[in-house]
Amino acid sequence: MPSTVHGCEITGFPLRLRYRTIHNSPRGAHYSRATAGDQLPLPTYATSSPRVLGVAVPTPLRKLFDYRPCHPAPREGWQPGLRVRVPFGRREVVGIVVECRDTSDFELSALKPIGACLDNEPLPADWLWLCHFTARYYQHALGDTLHQALPVLLRQGRPLEARTRERWQLTEAGQNADAALLGRARRQAELLELLRQHPRGVVGSVISAQGFNRTQLKGLADKGLAACQEEPLTGPPPSPGGNLLAEPALVLNREQTGVLAELHQRLDGYHASLLQGVTGSGKTEIYLQLIESVIAKGRQALILVPEIGLTPQTLTRFRQRFRVTVVALHSSLTDAERLDAWEAARSGRAPIVIGTRSAVFTPLAKPGVIVVDEEHDNSFKQQEGLRYHARDLAIVRAHHHDIPILLGSATPSLESLIKARSGHYRHLHLTRRASHHAPARLELADLRGRPTQGGLIPPSIDAISAALAGGGQVLIFINRRGFAPTLACHGCGWLAECRHCDARMTLHRQPSCLICHHCERQERLPELCADCGSADLRPLGTGTERSEETLSALFPKTPIYRIDRDSTRRKDALEHALTEVRRGEPCLLVGTQMLAKGHHLPHVTLVVVVNADAGLYASDFRALEHSGQLLVQVAGRAGRAERPGRVLVQTLHPDDPHLRLLAESGYDALASTLLEERRLAGLPPYRHMALLRFESPQEAEATALASAAATSLRSWLDQRGLDVYCLGPAPAPMERRQNRYHVHLMLSAAKRSALHEASAFLVDWLERSSEARRVRWSIDIDPQTLS
Repeated sequence: MPSTVHGCEITGFPLRLRYRTIHNSPRGAHYSRATAGDQLPLPTYATSSPRVLGVAVPTPLRKLFDYRPCHPAPREGWQPGLRVRVPFGRREVVGIVVECRDTSDFELSALKPIGACLDNEPLPADWLWLCHFTARYYQHALGDTLHQALPVLLRQGRPLEARTRERWQLTEAGQNADAALLGRARRQAELLELLRQHPRGVVGSVISAQGFNRTQLKGLADKGLAACQEEPLTGPPPSPGGNLLAEPALVLNREQTGVLAELHQRLDGYHASLLQGVTGSGKTEIYLQLIESVIAKGRQALILVPEIGLTPQTLTRFRQRFRVTVVALHSSLTDAERLDAWEAARSGRAPIVIGTRSAVFTPLAKPGVIVVDEEHDNSFKQQEGLRYHARDLAIVRAHHHDIPILLGSATPSLESLIKARSGHYRHLHLTRRASHHAPARLELADLRGRPTQGGLIPPSIDAISAALAGGGQVLIFINRRGFAPTLACHGCGWLAECRHCDARMTLHRQPSCLICHHCERQERLPELCADCGSADLRPLGTGTERSEETLSALFPKTPIYRIDRDSTRRKDALEHALTEVRRGEPCLLVGTQMLAKGHHLPHVTLVVVVNADAGLYASDFRALEHSGQLLVQVAGRAGRAERPGRVLVQTLHPDDPHLRLLAESGYDALASTLLEERRLAGLPPYRHMALLRFESPQEAEATALASAAATSLRSWLDQRGLDVYCLGPAPAPMERRQNRYHVHLMLSAAKRSALHEASAFLVDWLERSSEARRVRWSIDIDPQTLS
């Protein structure tokens, strides 16, 4: 295929999409939707003042709504990308102009006028393009897509401008002034000396923190010795020239030098590279030195990380290295902080942007490179509402900007791995750790027939004791939060089950209660069994709280840090705990997968995986891939510094062929086996999938709608002769959740174009179906989980 925006395939999905228009909505609606095959439409511009504006509003309706322009017109005239306030039903909402036309399917006099235009210039064109593509590819409403991609304050109609702060610096007269000439104004003289020590100026908050006040600042300003200028809160724009680095780059080893040299060869133009490096091999240093070359050319870098917990760590490292503005975008920011960062990236004042999956929608003034760290991580897939995959959109965006993209991981996704092995991506390798120790091998520890304490068998407890005695730190990995997975009656076998879900309630001790981790329902601990009245109720299984309690009893003098979603709810709780751990004193870490992703814990010499079996026999076909990735990632926390590491993996199935292959031959061997199994079974990445989810309080309603949709689709497929399999309907793996029944319909196709055409048919059929109004439904293109 030609390497153009409208006709290429990136990571396996096409940018060529069909475009058709539907005029079937009340109140002057006009909707443009894409299915597979046609060209992506460009935004429409009127040759003169338009008489009709097609506006996308935040609604699940896949429609544009027609309005008449208001007066006066914006400074640059009406054009796509302007935010407007419009009447919508009984309320006013903020929408975005998408089309400027002279005609409508409705009488112009019947159209409502725009309430107000909120911008003098449109939102960035590349941002609009990405939102259009996202809505079409993921079969989602354009208005809701645009809404989700904007910072909250812009959705509410706030101006697109950053907050500012004062920066004070000496004038030329002040630089040459003698402080003694200020006479008895001692504090002004001291302030003059403070400003003299900082030629680039000092922000007002820092001056106040030093004990100076505005009267003293005004005194210097009145004498012509100091001046104030306003600058954005995130920092001034980068100054041309000068040293970009606040600290020198690290010396690279031979492998790193070779990888960086290959990346430097393709800094101009689109190219996708997969950097597969063992944990601790220095991938982040590669990112830093590559980005240094990009921003030296006056361009920007976007770095995507999978978890909020990794953002402060990554942010700190980048800010320590570079003298330029580095901004972060993630859900822990306040709305004002998020808008400041978004505007700094859009204007080009922030050469480096770091964020979680939603940051893929951040506009860049001068894009130069995109880096996706831990590209395999499932956190990059949005599981609610607009179900996009940030990694895939990053690849699409890099191609649109004609810039390189670097995907990094020790355990690449099978989708990326097959692209690299087939030559679509450049495959780069880092096989050695910076510490020169080989990555720790997985040692399988047989759980069968052995007594456990807090989920730990005696050999694991002995290994923990030895590691602590040697001055090391130990990570106990257990991917279950709470005290125990459930509460059981020892008399009759009753289990504490959620009344709203097909799931068991998890026992928590802090606070003491039962919680369903699927619907968040909480119940008090029962005193007696609900079935037989017995008081002999016992926790069944082990969670992080129980392991922590057991280890506290076994090692009373050793600090224990539990890191899971419950213990890190407070702001900065995770970073505070990790700061204590990095001091290097012997300690125990008990944690979930929050600890498995990217954290540098140089003093951990032993990792104990309490139970590795959870992902081996799950119903999801991706479970083995995700389980293997998680085990390798958590094993990578051990032996990252001077001392080698050891990993004990407790399992009830030490003879499982996949687990043994991973332990003996590593992730690449497991991935090759899984790829062959997927090929034979006709599963991704060899075929492409879409999942339709139906849910209703009435099981019969959800099943009936799914069956009718499947029947209509199969009839349509027979007429069109498309190679698309329609599987189901079938109950979801957890059929009842939050008192609603869930039914799935799966589509599978060898070609994405066929899959999108079939998906678009189903979406259109469901939107026209009266039965679909009583059943909640959604479509997930390229689903990463079947739950």
